[in-house]
Amino acid sequence: MILPIIGYGDPVLRKKGEDIPQDYPNLSELVANMFETMYNAYGVGLAAPQIGLAVRLFIIDTSPFADDEELSKEEQEQLSGFKKAFINPVITKEEGEEWGFNEGCLSIPDVREDVYRKERITIEYYDENFNKHTDVYDGLIARVIQHEYDHIEGILFTDRISTLKKKLIKKKLQNIMEGKTRPDYKMKFVAKKGR
Repeated sequence: MILPIIGYGDPVLRKKGEDIPQDYPNLSELVANMFETMYNAYGVGLAAPQIGLAVRLFIIDTSPFADDEELSKEEQEQLSGFKKAFINPVITKEEGEEWGFNEGCLSIPDVREDVYRKERITIEYYDENFNKHTDVYDGLIARVIQHEYDHIEGILFTDRISTLKKKLIKKKLQNIMEGKTRPDYKMKFVAKKGR
């Protein structure tokens, strides 16, 4: 089932997510719905707060990046096969050089900015069968994980840009809050909630 994506300005996007218990109701259905919602919006990641749930869960499928001809064959293969759900994740280490990449967000349509993040992470998490993993990721996979991880910490990519850039996108953000933006996927806007 395709769920509406919560737009910028909704308080749920600022909440730190709570851990998911092993007996969380309909977890596999929720994960499936999140993937369907993400694919419908042509995203590569989606966090639970973006569908209105303040819990520690996000999903990723980096396959769309695999078409980038500037990447090596090895990088393309790695990206094309990377599809995962992360439950109750904790990034235990961020290391390497910071590098910039032009990020966007399904909750903040039509806004893209360069964000700098560390190149390598170590993350502990559970998969949807509640098997625990500790993995190290780098490059674009690490970046997508960091972006989605920020969501479950109540952080948006716009929090990681300069004050000047924040001023430049202020009107776009206001339009999202007022429901004046028209992405080609289902969204729920703050201004339209009470109606």
